[in-house]
Amino acid sequence: MIELEDNLTHLSLNPAVGGSLVNWTVRASGQPLLRHNDPHSELPGKLGCYPLAPWSNRIAEGGFANPDGWLALTPNSPTDPFAIHGSAWQQAWTVVSQTTDEVVLQVLCATPFAYRAEQRIRLNNGELSIALRVTHLAEKAAWHGLGLHPYFPRQPGTRLQARAAQVWMSEASKLPTELAAIPDAWDFQALKNLPEGLVDNGFCQWDGRCRIEQPELGYALDCQASGADYFLLYCPPGLGFFCIEPVSHPVNAHHLPGRPGLALLEYGQSAQLDFTLKYSRLP
Repeated sequence: MIELEDNLTHLSLNPAVGGSLVNWTVRASGQPLLRHNDPHSELPGKLGCYPLAPWSNRIAEGGFANPDGWLALTPNSPTDPFAIHGSAWQQAWTVVSQTTDEVVLQVLCATPFAYRAEQRIRLNNGELSIALRVTHLAEKAAWHGLGLHPYFPRQPGTRLQARAAQVWMSEASKLPTELAAIPDAWDFQALKNLPEGLVDNGFCQWDGRCRIEQPELGYALDCQASGADYFLLYCPPGLGFFCIEPVSHPVNAHHLPGRPGLALLEYGQSAQLDFTLKYSRLP
């Protein structure tokens, strides 16, 4: 376990479990800024945030076409019939460098092709910044996408603001079917409470900004993403968390016209996604 802190917050990480953030808390009160987690969990999905590379979410049809031919993928989660969230989250990461308020983590992956992923994670005056970078190391070019999967506490009064233009509607398989206007219950142009029903959808033409207010916990988070024109919103009813995930591409982009948001990388080329979350107390 790695511990970072600044004057306002404390962050714990477990590089061995998918390069995951475990807990991020307010030093003065202990309030959770990410969903509070058991630090001994060995599953990234039970921790605070984990990286998604070299793609986010699900890929259908058992693989996708690269310029040199079909790349077959096998399901990599016991709870999903599709290959999901890439491969970096299922590897142990190593520490490249560490100070009291910053750590750089790295992983070298051979599956589904050779690449290197790096996370630079820093605390500064209550702001958590994560820079996720992937570098292609295979001789032949391949399609890449990036994302982060944070889990936030959900209270009755939790409110969200996140401006987007459209939403991908989905079928029972959770794959997108069509772009649609955003329903009123999912429209977060203005700050509002989370919907009561299930949401597990991708939103597009996002400006990269979101605000999360937690009145019961006494704080707000102002977030800013770059390299992410989309976000995924996951609100499971009856559970004490929700996810808003900055991602570079929509779900199943490898099979959508034009492969929106994906980057075709040659050997040595890189792509990056940045996400900052700024803590402030509510009056």
